[in-house]
Amino acid sequence: MRVCIIGTGYVGLVTGACLAENGNDVWCVDVDRKKIEGLREGRIPIYEPGLEDIVRRNVSQNRLRFTSDLKEGLDDSLFVFIAVGTPPMEDGSADLGYVFAAAAQIGTLMDGYKIIVAKSTIPVGTTERVKEIIDEKLRERKSDIEFDVAFCPEFLKEGAAVEDCLRPDRIVIGTSNERTAEFLKELFAPFVMKENRFYTMSIPSAEMTKYASNAMLATRISFMNELSRLCEKVGADVDQVRVGMGTDSRIGSSFLYAGLGYGGSCFPKDVQALIHCAASSGVDLSILKAVEETNREQRRIFIRKITGHFGEDLSEKVFALWGLSFKPHTDDMREAPALTIAEALLSRGGSIRAFDPVAMDRAKELLPEDGSVIFCDDAYEALDGTSALVLVTEWPQFRRPDWDRIKELMKPDSAVFDGRNQLSPARVRELGFSYYGIGRV
Repeated sequence: MRVCIIGTGYVGLVTGACLAENGNDVWCVDVDRKKIEGLREGRIPIYEPGLEDIVRRNVSQNRLRFTSDLKEGLDDSLFVFIAVGTPPMEDGSADLGYVFAAAAQIGTLMDGYKIIVAKSTIPVGTTERVKEIIDEKLRERKSDIEFDVAFCPEFLKEGAAVEDCLRPDRIVIGTSNERTAEFLKELFAPFVMKENRFYTMSIPSAEMTKYASNAMLATRISFMNELSRLCEKVGADVDQVRVGMGTDSRIGSSFLYAGLGYGGSCFPKDVQALIHCAASSGVDLSILKAVEETNREQRRIFIRKITGHFGEDLSEKVFALWGLSFKPHTDDMREAPALTIAEALLSRGGSIRAFDPVAMDRAKELLPEDGSVIFCDDAYEALDGTSALVLVTEWPQFRRPDWDRIKELMKPDSAVFDGRNQLSPARVRELGFSYYGIGRV
């Protein structure tokens, strides 16, 4: 089948590459000509394990193409996916300008029957508005071209997006048209050949499902972070509590890890958008407001652990930051806790030696260039002459470090601030370091 993907960001590029991997003829369209040129030359704009290989393979076999000409992508394509960004506005609502612009272009250029599939995360009612915009453009053209619309949310975890796309937990199809549903099931059938994981529902229900899923995961994270504060007060270990909870089949173990809170492109934006959507409908989502505040407070608490140990004046202190991206296996710095922590340390006069396996280039664009932050080539170089190790992102390579080497590199009486509970408190303290974790004693 021939597929057009509008947008080559995180969702569009991964979706297009995986559809091509399953034998479809895919055109990815983006207004950013520089990005398109880079993709044609094999330069991938995001770090995602496995994505570079799958893109290059399908480009070389002519199943995956990139263009800035939407008409070129639309011609002969049955499916048109809208996968453009929906960034948050100042009031927390989703900016739908790119979605509506894409719909207007489709209505202006389409020349035959299409199934228009919204893939971007959008508030309830947006897909219907996409349909109205396309209808308006067709009326302007005095055209009676037939088309259908649907909403198919993505459930991709950064760092595992290719695997999630190729082997999804479920595929939600939002449509009221049985024919459209069958076409989409045929397109996605290779992804779920071993088990029927299609769930067809109304478009508003599908739109809400995406937001509700992310909001629930964010809630679990904030719940555990809030619980970690109580654990510290009463002498419990939040990691042991997590195991005790997670083995309950009614609860499960996913997203029960206490730490520095959630970040990235999805949870902060989607929680805010759902709160705004509810308020617009006269509904107060008090739980989600608490989730958002808990997430912000968790970072402030971690910073207070640092200032509680060293004092508010950090002008003589150098901190090693291990990890910069908001989570491992990605270079995404959006809403990354490292940025909040770095700002707090620098504003108090401290300086930073930082290392991240893949996010250094993106971090350099966001952190000061005045020499207060030094980017190092490896984790151990970042420790040289520092007073504290601050573990921010749970990259696997940080789990079993060489503590003898660390002790040689850092200053005497140094401290370890473990923002992801990756390290052994007993081992760290045994070596003479002060240890501070999240919800651990």
